[in-house]
Amino acid sequence: MIPLASLQRTAEELMAKAAIEIPDDYLAGLRRAADAEKGELSAFVIRAMLENYEAAKHDRRAMCGDTGVPRWYVKFGNEARVEGGPVALEAALRRATANATRNVPLRPNRVHPLWRTDHDNNCGIGAPEIEYAFHPDADWIDLITVHKGGLFGTDYRMLFPADGLDGIKRFYLDTLIQFGKRGLACQPAIVGIGLGGSKDICSVLGKQAACLRVVGDRNPDPRIAAIEEEFIELGNAIGMGAMGFVGSSMVIDCHIEVGYCHTGGMPMSVHMFCLSSRRACARIFADGTAEFRTDPMWFTDYMRRSTVEWRAPAAAAAE
Repeated sequence: MIPLASLQRTAEELMAKAAIEIPDDYLAGLRRAADAEKGELSAFVIRAMLENYEAAKHDRRAMCGDTGVPRWYVKFGNEARVEGGPVALEAALRRATANATRNVPLRPNRVHPLWRTDHDNNCGIGAPEIEYAFHPDADWIDLITVHKGGLFGTDYRMLFPADGLDGIKRFYLDTLIQFGKRGLACQPAIVGIGLGGSKDICSVLGKQAACLRVVGDRNPDPRIAAIEEEFIELGNAIGMGAMGFVGSSMVIDCHIEVGYCHTGGMPMSVHMFCLSSRRACARIFADGTAEFRTDPMWFTDYMRRSTVEWRAPAAAAAE
C-alpha cells in the first residue's frame, strides 16, 4: 500500500523540479542548437536562455515568469494500491499543485473561461488535468508533471488518405511557419505530431509526443523514425530560429505517435512544447520511496498496444 503522504510529498517536489530544472536531454539538444545556429540574433537568444537556466537552478527559482498550466500524467502498475484509493490520489495531486503554486512559486494561471475568476492556486474546474495509464506486472505508480504553455503552440487538421506523406509535410511546415511568424510558440522546441485516432485522441497523442518523449528518442517503427529525422531537418530549414528570429534552430526534436483511425480520414495534430520543456518524473514504490528521473518512459509497448494483446508481434513470436 503506497502511503498517500509519500505521493503528495513527491508530487510537490516534482512541481518544483519541473519549474526550475531543465531536463538533461533537452538541455543537451539546446546546446547543440546553440553551436549550430547560423542566425546571430537566434544564437544570442539561445545562449541567453542557457544562462537563464543556470541562474534559475542556482537561485532555485522558476526559469520562466510564465510557468504555464501544470498538468499530471499518472501511470498505475496493475498491482499498485494507494492509501485511500485513486480518488485520494487525485485529491493529493490537486493539493500538491495548490501548494506548489504558493511555495515554488508558480504563476496562478488558471481562470474560469467565462467569469475569469480563479482560486489563485492553478486548481479549479477540470484543472489541473490528470491523465491516467497502466502497466502490467508492476506495483509502483509513476507521477509525471508537465508545465506546458496554455495559449498557443497547437494546431489540428483533418487530412485524407490521398494527401499522403506530402500532405502531412505541408501541414507540418505550414504550422511551424505560422507559429514562428505570429509568435504562437516559444522555440526552439520539441515538436510532437499525432497521426490518426479520433479528433480528441489525435490531439492527445500529439501533446504526449511533444511532452513525454526525450530528445533523441525515436519511434519503434523504423519508417516513422525516418520521418521524425526528416522532419527535424525540414523544420530547421524554413529560415526561423529562436523565438521567430532568422535562423536554423526551430526544432530540437520531432516525435510522432500514431493511432488507428477511420478508413476515410487521416487526422493530424502538431504541438510545440515550450522552449523550457518543463517536465519531471518519479516512480513511487509500495514502501513509499521515490526514484526521480527526467525520462517519463510513457510510451511503452503496452501503451502503444499494437496488437490484440499488449505485446508486440515480434516479442510474442520469440516466446
